[in-house]
Amino acid sequence: MIRRILSLTGLVALMLAVAVPVLAQDARVEAAKKEGKVVWYTSLVLPSAEKVAKLFEAAYPGVKVEVHRTGSERILQRVMQELTANIKNADVVHTSDAGHFVFLKDKKLLMPYTPAGVDKFPPGFKDKDGYYFGLRATVTAIFYNTKLMSAAEAPKTWKDLLDPKWKGKLVTAHPSYSGVVATHVLALEKQYGWDYFKQLGQNKLMIVQSAADTPTTVVSGERIVAVNGGEYSAYQLKKKGNPIEIIYPKEGVPLIVSPTAITSFAPHPNAAKLFTDFTFTREIQQVMADSEGLYTGHPDVKYPTDKPKLGDLKLLSADAEELQKRNEEIKKRFVEFFGA
Repeated sequence: MIRRILSLTGLVALMLAVAVPVLAQDARVEAAKKEGKVVWYTSLVLPSAEKVAKLFEAAYPGVKVEVHRTGSERILQRVMQELTANIKNADVVHTSDAGHFVFLKDKKLLMPYTPAGVDKFPPGFKDKDGYYFGLRATVTAIFYNTKLMSAAEAPKTWKDLLDPKWKGKLVTAHPSYSGVVATHVLALEKQYGWDYFKQLGQNKLMIVQSAADTPTTVVSGERIVAVNGGEYSAYQLKKKGNPIEIIYPKEGVPLIVSPTAITSFAPHPNAAKLFTDFTFTREIQQVMADSEGLYTGHPDVKYPTDKPKLGDLKLLSADAEELQKRNEEIKKRFVEFFGA
């Protein structure tokens, strides 16, 4: 009889242990449905952002994702301008400039929230205080048009781009728009100093906005080589059969970890938490790796065989605090050397 009672007690305890998380999850889903939507400010390229949004809406019918996609710098500007006008619109903010999150955290504009599963992510993907986490990562690389140039002719290193023979043939994105490029500039400045960019500017580069614009400019033939840009954008174009090849310089490639966070003023906080948890699941992190060509911090994600693993590359990192402190300097020096 005593054994039966103990056995039943154990069974009840097990059922309660399983039921409590389920009930908590159900309660949050219902709360999110009452809110009806989550507003997502993101620098993820629009097709990728819309894909994630549709997957979330399919998983949680009744909760819509309102996607606002633009460059990293524009996102921060918009958030601050809206708050100045007492407009509280953004629930989840995601950019490719880790410095933004240092700034927003210091201003007490982020909600501390740790998504399920991120405890296994590498340190570079986690804020020690639990305010923001790396949703994705990419590297910057050199891209060239395979119809207009052979592999033998293509530049192999960052310093190869300084050769005067490339004058009028190169394209760069702008750090005043792109967090990817702001991080790229800081990483290479730490490697070579500002003199590198002063020399590069003498080659009269075409200037575009986004890190996603440089590979499309190369594909179109407007310029035959891109000196930077998000590698994942070039990877997607290459997979679709476009004439573009990616070069990963052996001296190192800048690693750009792109954080995400929930705002402290989120108008739809339950939907924001549900959406944030969803984006960090292995399934969605795997989607980013498979179809988008992105890297992630999730230890269980597998990468396509036709692109290098992060462990195969020499990575040049840029500290988030330093990026935030030197943001204006980066923009100013870029304009000084490139003229726009």
